[in-house]
Amino acid sequence: MELLRTIIETASVFVLPALIVGFPLYGLLKKVAVYEEFVEGAKGGFQVAVTIIPYLVAILFAIGMFRASGAMDFMVEGLRPLLSIFGVPPEVLPMMIMRPLTGSGSAAIVLDMIQQFGEDSILVKMVATMFGSTETTFYVIAVYFGAVNIKKTRHAVPAGLIADIVAMFAAIFVVKWLFG
Repeated sequence: MELLRTIIETASVFVLPALIVGFPLYGLLKKVAVYEEFVEGAKGGFQVAVTIIPYLVAILFAIGMFRASGAMDFMVEGLRPLLSIFGVPPEVLPMMIMRPLTGSGSAAIVLDMIQQFGEDSILVKMVATMFGSTETTFYVIAVYFGAVNIKKTRHAVPAGLIADIVAMFAAIFVVKWLFG
């Protein structure tokens, strides 16, 4: 188990630098004008950002109302007995509720938990793993579907939420397995 942890820690140091250097090098090897393509992509990204602003305002307003109304606290208390059956610590419930809604809100939860429990806490490792292995489903749907003017999401929301739920439970299981 200790060997696996050491391998993961060592590999994680090299992943981001390898990606930052690897993609431009791959583009250069394929004779792609990397900088020019980057600038064109940035122009397109700006146009998309202008298109999706109304959708972003709507989702951020809804999230603010959800938190300010006390609905999140109500949901945490309601789900606490059910999730304890599955071995989910009650302290991670706010992350499980907030993560599909907002990245900044879930990042704030991680920071609050770091301050409350310390960065080496198993609870912080659980929420950090959830943060990295799940998606802000409603935000992504609002942004991407809004960018291309799709009004009916059909199966996208249920599929995204199922993936989030599975990833959250997997995060808890894996962190307990590796660090518990």
